[in-house]
This record gives sequence, structure tokens and C-alpha cells, in this order.
Amino acid sequence: MDVEAMRTFVAIARTGQFQAAADEAGISQQAVSKRIAALEKRLGVTLLVRTSRGSRPSLDGQVFLPHAQKILTAVEQAEQAVRPGSRPLRVDVLNRRIAPAQAVYRFYRSHPGMSLDTVALSNENAAQAAQAVLEGTVDVSFRALPVDQIPSGLSAERLLDGPLELLVGPGHPLADAPWVRPADLTGHRIWIPGIRPGTEWAAFYQALSGAFGLSIDALGPHFGDEALMDALADSVSLATLVGSGDRYVWPQTHDLRRVPLRGPTPVYTHALLSRTGDQHPVLTALRDHLRTSRPRTPDEVWAPDWTDR
Repeated sequence: MDVEAMRTFVAIARTGQFQAAADEAGISQQAVSKRIAALEKRLGVTLLVRTSRGSRPSLDGQVFLPHAQKILTAVEQAEQAVRPGSRPLRVDVLNRRIAPAQAVYRFYRSHPGMSLDTVALSNENAAQAAQAVLEGTVDVSFRALPVDQIPSGLSAERLLDGPLELLVGPGHPLADAPWVRPADLTGHRIWIPGIRPGTEWAAFYQALSGAFGLSIDALGPHFGDEALMDALADSVSLATLVGSGDRYVWPQTHDLRRVPLRGPTPVYTHALLSRTGDQHPVLTALRDHLRTSRPRTPDEVWAPDWTDR
């Protein structure tokens, strides 16, 4: 049933004038008459009776009027529910410990009036996360996706570069170094459990290994971050890589050390994926926040060739 015809009928019933309804809708009186005639034809009844003073609902029109008003109210509520800004922005942060989650949290703290939800699609690869954005399962995702693999209908902007750091226990030979070069890690065992084939982080670490001749070990089950921290604390040879903006917590007695990487600094490039043309006001505010608050990366950085520079 034509919602605009019902809206026109309700306007005439309220004002008593076809011209007033036409002015309200921004159309001609002739167009109003056509809408009412089509509605009456569909229903098979006369809805309005013309009088010397204007128009009023017929007996059938009086019966139809409250139902039409309820339908229009439901339509307005439905439109309001999906109007940009009417619902929280749904953001995929991939993992709640890493840089995107921390960046979104800082945004939320500095914009307390903004409404957003966060999810962690940690089991989805970049292509699956991009599809989730396209389908509207989430509004935003942070992913390292090659430019030529960004699906039509999505926009991507590189807004969050995560410089890598070496994380080691106090007995590791590099524990007290102020910084190290990636090339200095050749021959050291770097353990990053949980890297799954086909994911963007698997592609990243493969490119990193090839560029600097590193031995990155992803073998063995991943028993969680706590188990990894325990292993680092007890080892004099084991190391792992973390982002400088990642948030990990370990017992004070572990005395783990974060050692910056320089010359060059490898960065993990998180691109903000969103549907092209999405006008959600929280998305606009988040994008502006990331542009203005992004940490300054060293002058000399390394990223895989397939990332958007």
C-alpha cells in the first residue's frame, strides 16, 4: 500500500483541505487528488467527502484513519531506527588487546556522548571482515588489506600504523638494549603462536621474515597470552613481537622488557574499512579523531609492499 497516499489522506483529515495537504507535501493539488483516488480504488471505498467547508473523512474514512495513523507512526519509527546516528556505530577491533581496540577506547573516552559498540571478529580473516562490513554485520573494521583486494562498495584509509617492539624476558641477550634493528634479530628465536594460515597477519609476518631474514616460529598450540608471558619470563632465548600500542599485562615478577625496533621500524598497517558513503556521525568523528591523534611513527619505517602507503 502506498505510504505517501496514506500520509496525504491523514493530512487532509487533519486540515480539511486538499490544498493544505498539497502544501505540506510540496506537491500540486492535482497530485494530491490522484493519490487519494488511487488509494480509494485500492480499498474499494470512498475515504473523503467534499463539503462547502472542505473535506472530511467518510464513515469508511473514519474507520480507516486510526489504522493509517498507526502505520505512519510505525514507518516513522522504522526510518528513525536506521537514520544515521540513531543507533550505535558497530566497530570490529579484531582483538581487544591490540592497538585498534586501544585507539577506539581512547576515542570513546574523549567523546563520551558518542554511541558505539565494539566486537572482536578475531576468527575472521581480512576478506571475511570486509564482507561483514559490506553486509552490515559491522559498520567498521580495522584490517591490513591489500588495495587490490578491497571489495567494491568499501572505503579504506590507513589511519593506524602499529610500530613493532621486541618483547623478551630479563635474561634475554637483548633485554637491556635501548633499541634493536630488525636485522639484529637474525638467529634469534621469535615465537608468535596462533598465526593462522590465510590471515592478513600471517601474510604480514611472512613478508617481515623474508625482508629481514628472521626466524618466526608459529608452531605449537596457543594457550593464551598469559602462557606466552610465562614462557618469555622463564627463557633466555625466546622472544616475541608486539605492537607498541598493544596492551598486555603480566606479573611484576616477570620483569618483561619491551625493546623498540628501529632502522627501519616495522609497522603493522591497520586500515579503517567502512561502507562507501556511510554518513554515520560517529564514524565521521572516529575517522577525524584517528587522523589527528595518530602517534608519530619514525621517519624510516618498513611495511609490506602490498600495503597502501
